[in-house]
Amino acid sequence: MSTFDVLARYGTAVLLRFAGAVVLFLLLHLVRIPLVLAARALETAMRRLDAYTARHTARPPRQPINHYFTQSEGARAHV
Repeated sequence: MSTFDVLARYGTAVLLRFAGAVVLFLLLHLVRIPLVLAARALETAMRRLDAYTARHTARPPRQPINHYFTQSEGARAHV
C-alpha cells in the first residue's frame, strides 16, 4: 500500500499521525545516542579505576604501616 493509497483510504489525519509517530521514534533514538556514549565513557572510567585500585591494593606495603613503632619494638613487646 503506497502513501497515496493510505491518504485516499484513511485521510490526511491518519497519515500525519503515522508521520508524527515516525518522527517521534527518530527523535527518541537521537536522544538515546548521547546517553549511550555517556554510559560507555562511565563504564571505561570505572573499569580503569577498578584496575588501578586492584593493582595497588594487591601489592604488599613498601614500608611499615605503623609509623610510631618499628618492627623490632613490636616484636620485643610481645616476647
